[in-house]
Amino acid sequence: MAAKFLHAQGTFTCRHASALCGCRPVTASRLTDRLDLVRKSGAGRWSARCPAHEDRGPSLSIRELDDGRVLLHCFAGCSASDVVAAAGLRLSDLFPERPAHDSHHKPTKPNHYHAAREALRVLHVESLIVAIAAENVAQGVVLDATDRARVIEAANKIRTAAEVTQ
Repeated sequence: MAAKFLHAQGTFTCRHASALCGCRPVTASRLTDRLDLVRKSGAGRWSARCPAHEDRGPSLSIRELDDGRVLLHCFAGCSASDVVAAAGLRLSDLFPERPAHDSHHKPTKPNHYHAAREALRVLHVESLIVAIAAENVAQGVVLDATDRARVIEAANKIRTAAEVTQ
């Protein structure tokens, strides 16, 4: 059962169903608590090591908007979904729910463009990995355990990207 929590803008339903649940929305500080080498770079802005790849220095940019949304960008190219998964979160955790009684905002159509664009980017990269592996196998090259694991990871990312486009 979803728990309720209070926020300055109303009562929300908790979607976390995880160890994060204190029951309040995820804020940038709750995210940065899970990251290394966090540095404040301005009002509502931080940089940190990206948890989705081997990172020597901070390549992850984090920004918390006034409405509570948390934006991420990895300058090494990791997708936001990979970053939040590596931090033990979900993408939906970065966006607070709007209260049902919020009459200040007009209902809008969901923006599927950005999700579709990210899905296409993932499909492009991961299908290339699968194609290279297939070509190697066709030429009689035996894939080692690392390569097989990477092909399985690519297949999982392709499946996830396909789910976004449905």
